[in-house]
Amino acid sequence: MSKSQGPVCLIMEAEKLFLLFSLIMLQFLSCTSQESLKTNQTIKEGDLLISKGNIFALGFFSPGSSTNRYLGIWYHKIPEQTVVWVANRNDPIIGSSGFLFINQFGNLVLYRKDDQKLLVWSTNVSVEENDTCEAQLLDSGNLILVRKRSRKIVWQSFDYPTNIQLPGMKLGLDRKLGTDRFLTSWRSADDPGIGDFSIRINPNGSPQFFLYNGTKPITRAPPWPWRSQMGTFKSVFVNDPDEIYCQSTVPDGYYLVRLIVDHSGLLKMLTWRESDGRWKEYWKSPQLQCDYYGYCGAYSTCELANYNAFGCACLPGFEPKNPMEWSLRDGSGGCVRKRLQTSSVCDHGEGFVKVENVILPDTSAAAWVDMSKSRAEYCELECKRNCSCSAYAVIVIPGKGDGCLNWHKELVDIKYDRIESHDLYVRVDAYELAGNTRKLNGSREKTMQAILAPSIALLLFLISLTAYLRLKKGAKKGTELQINSNSTESECFKLSTIMAATNNFSPANELGQGGFGSVYKGLLANGLEVAIKRLSRSSRQGIEEFKNEVMVIAKLQHRNLVKLLGYCNQDGEQMLIYEYLPNKSLDSFLFRKSLQVFIALIYSSCQILPV
Repeated sequence: MSKSQGPVCLIMEAEKLFLLFSLIMLQFLSCTSQESLKTNQTIKEGDLLISKGNIFALGFFSPGSSTNRYLGIWYHKIPEQTVVWVANRNDPIIGSSGFLFINQFGNLVLYRKDDQKLLVWSTNVSVEENDTCEAQLLDSGNLILVRKRSRKIVWQSFDYPTNIQLPGMKLGLDRKLGTDRFLTSWRSADDPGIGDFSIRINPNGSPQFFLYNGTKPITRAPPWPWRSQMGTFKSVFVNDPDEIYCQSTVPDGYYLVRLIVDHSGLLKMLTWRESDGRWKEYWKSPQLQCDYYGYCGAYSTCELANYNAFGCACLPGFEPKNPMEWSLRDGSGGCVRKRLQTSSVCDHGEGFVKVENVILPDTSAAAWVDMSKSRAEYCELECKRNCSCSAYAVIVIPGKGDGCLNWHKELVDIKYDRIESHDLYVRVDAYELAGNTRKLNGSREKTMQAILAPSIALLLFLISLTAYLRLKKGAKKGTELQINSNSTESECFKLSTIMAATNNFSPANELGQGGFGSVYKGLLANGLEVAIKRLSRSSRQGIEEFKNEVMVIAKLQHRNLVKLLGYCNQDGEQMLIYEYLPNKSLDSFLFRKSLQVFIALIYSSCQILPV
């Protein structure tokens, strides 16, 4: 090489290095990330728009095993790509490059570049002339288009959700904007196109959220008004002339959560578990038989006691429409009104039977009654005035007081639930109402007897124990009967007085008899009617037992107990003289006054226990 060639070679080598450096920088600059998109900027393959807190990213992606390209938003920090919104879900970019920018009219537009530019998607909003817009991706996952001059949001992705609801996103109707925000599933795990399943609000009657397969309801949430909090999740519910929606929130930075309508037809709540590096299923629906809409048919309830049980039951006044199917544990046919003695529930004497702790039936055809007069009596009266009214409920409305909800068509999809529950009042005819009243009274009496039986048994045990202890103590004092009339307030009657009062124990005066002996009605010389318990000589009760019985009963004086007036112990006869009850027998007295008697017995037993 000559001396003159040296500098030339060095210059050529420098040019090569510069060219190589330029190519590297160009490649680096072609994959950029930014916080906002302005009118002179473009998002193309490899570029990302990242939220300020580095939580969400917007760019191009291919789902699953698909090679199609979509513009979407996903969690930026999570290793497992989780897409939460898709712009061109039904118009994939196939075999070409896409790019996003803001056009001269202030709209976000997505084009694909083949031989010519083809519009794939646009925000399609009107922007004032001579005003410019910019796009921002917020840490909530919401992509917004903002006017630079007024900073007013003219479009946002939260108004056009795909299959996921994020915290802060509204689901429901905006009547002023004409917007219906609802979720629709992907077609499959590899295709984000609009699938068969959706969750949306039905505003008719009392608003409800339904999960649909096409137009067929799969399951539904309880009707409005809804609960405002479930664990850590807080929700805002609005139902006014302008809007009907729900909006859930979680504490800032507490955890990542999303509600998804899965392509399999399930509604799921998922939270991100950092320790496992995966999404954890918080809950899903439907999963139990009672979750499915109308599982038990019309005019019936569904209650799942266990997985093997048949949980369908007809409402009061109704019976299975198809008894054979019902016996085979198929309740889908529902129930029909019983053919009873009366022909109509509008006959004189009809009324309502309360069904407690249920999620109210489908309210799509229900009607609200004046909320200012919603006392229970008013709700019943309003329903009774209209023969087509089959049931009513009294609803507490936050900030407005109570309201009446009346049903005028079939009662469908009723299930037991103690959290989101109300009491439903079902209209029945007079015959059914009378039968239900008898059943209710019988149930109350059985319940009272079930409560009293062990209590009285315990009381009798205490009395017997007290009697035994006093008997043991009294045995030391001899066998002569000596009762202190001052302490017992009981009188010792002569046998001749008793015989005269009972007409020498005439059979006509006998009130009853048992294993202890007989009871006679007697009339004393002073005109007082008495009941005389005459112990049988074969009763095996000795003088000490009789003495103890007199002492114990004498202490059990109470206004709700038969009063002991005295005793007789003469010539081998042992008798107790009580006040006479002219209208009722002793067992009737005890069971009709069961609660008062029980209290009196407990009180008295406490008084006679030995100290």
